[in-house]
Amino acid sequence: MNRLAGALSPYLRSHAGNPVDWWPWSEAAFAEAVRRDVPVLISIGYATCHWCHVMARESFSDPEIAAQLNAGFVAIKVDREEHPDVDATYLAAASAFTPSLGWPLTVFTTPAGAAFYAGTYFPPRPMQGVPAFREVLEAISDAWVNRRHEVEATSAAVLEALTAPRDTSAGVEIDGAALTVAVHDLARLEDSEFGGFGSAPKFPTTPVLAFLLEEGSAEARSLAERTLRAMAASPLRDAISGGFFRYAVQRDWSEPHYERMLTDNAQLLACYAAIADQLTAAGIAGFLIDVLRVPGGFASGQDSESDVDGVRVEGGYYALDAEGRARQPQPGLDDKVLVGLNGIAIGALADAGVRFDRPEWIAAARECADDLLAVHGDRAPLRRASREGSTSDAVATLEDYGGLAGGLLRLALASGEPRYATLARALVEACASGEVIAPPGGTDAVLAARGLALPPEISDGATPSGRALLADAALLLAALTGRDEHRVIAETVAAPALRAATEQPISFGGALAIAVRLARPVAQLVIVGDPASSLATVARRWGGPVRVLALVTDDRAAAFALAGFELFADRTTTRGMPTAYLCERFVCETPLSDAGRLADRLAV
Repeated sequence: MNRLAGALSPYLRSHAGNPVDWWPWSEAAFAEAVRRDVPVLISIGYATCHWCHVMARESFSDPEIAAQLNAGFVAIKVDREEHPDVDATYLAAASAFTPSLGWPLTVFTTPAGAAFYAGTYFPPRPMQGVPAFREVLEAISDAWVNRRHEVEATSAAVLEALTAPRDTSAGVEIDGAALTVAVHDLARLEDSEFGGFGSAPKFPTTPVLAFLLEEGSAEARSLAERTLRAMAASPLRDAISGGFFRYAVQRDWSEPHYERMLTDNAQLLACYAAIADQLTAAGIAGFLIDVLRVPGGFASGQDSESDVDGVRVEGGYYALDAEGRARQPQPGLDDKVLVGLNGIAIGALADAGVRFDRPEWIAAARECADDLLAVHGDRAPLRRASREGSTSDAVATLEDYGGLAGGLLRLALASGEPRYATLARALVEACASGEVIAPPGGTDAVLAARGLALPPEISDGATPSGRALLADAALLLAALTGRDEHRVIAETVAAPALRAATEQPISFGGALAIAVRLARPVAQLVIVGDPASSLATVARRWGGPVRVLALVTDDRAAAFALAGFELFADRTTTRGMPTAYLCERFVCETPLSDAGRLADRLAV
């Protein structure tokens, strides 16, 4: 039976033609394993993952391996982007068996879902100490039949470690001195020759770059800028269409893995806007708008592989010049729309549009937001994923609520439309309706039924954690409303990550960026009047850390104030002239109408 052909996920649909009898993530799959008394193979990946494609061709398309799988296992295919909670749970379990985590993630569990063995990519033949996939299947089947007690003991031990109570205490309060130490620690990890952190493979580590820019000291900013400028001049960036690839195999940023992800590019757009690199920012914005825009929002990513002259290759398309590309089909898109990641992209386009006076970017962000809200909902509970207007049954996570709320708030400031800020406020408050801050839709039901639903992750992946994204939105909201309960949401949701953030800053850029904003007063600048005025032009150049900038007309300022956003109360033009209100914690200096005086005050 082909159970994947009608799946929403392009990743699942790409496996629909395999001879493997795949099941989607569901109660029914585990019930089948119980009925047959066989172990479960959970294969987790995503549509633009190169090694996922390789394993699909080598193993899952092989009739003999498929027969082996079908006879001795229930095989479940999971899109990690559609079900991030499932991915996080089994990544944590897999860490008991391998230090090299990644995708495809290959996990073997009992019919109850408890992991007893895991790995990543398994080749069709033994290679460099990695067993062949068919050998792994044979060993797992033998253990299940002949050493069941050992399998159950292992799975029980992993389950116990996985579900052990976590320390969610408030941890430490990170002050300026601790943030300086974190910057020093990151500087020691810098590749002084090629930029970035560590050696190979080398990733953008964008949440860390965002923290360094937010911290704002000379050391932090120069460290971030060196990496950003090195990446912009490297093969990691597609010089023709502007987007960045996922990572580089070599430490000099060469030999990219050619998938281009919404996650990386949305965050990098914000970083390049922060350092006023308009050329690189424009390339990323163009990639988002011209390549990733699909019905309903932005696609999750673009594939690393495509057909060049009829031959399927990785990266071959990107080796061509613009004329050569025009004669070849573009790499395909994972056109699944994820609400939280789209929120990050909306916010980045809005902020960059303000910084560089590109109203078309703000318009693109607004159009995407309206499409997203129409399909995924404009109130809790949100729907996490969609494709061509159809939504998945996957539950929305803190990433979705925080990412969307943060994007809507930034769009509200850029567009002057308070409706988006009002929607964002409702989303943030919905996550704190009880004593515990959690996504209103609950957790994944299949995980929960097996006692495998874990608390939200505290560390970052390719994006800031869901905790950090919700805290970001809550702090931005507090800077607009002046209400302490919004700041308390940020403090509460970020608290469990703070101690670990000081000990391992490379994995906690999102939490550290929140710590900066908790430790320092936010600077607030409202420009009321013509957005093309000289005052507005000066304000656009203001790129300092821990700041909020709004460009609004008189009537929009009044609408924000009426909607409960205190920052805009009594903000008007002066005798019809554009007026700047520079505030800190809602205490404002004398209003200014002279662009030169504002430039001096902002040091721009």
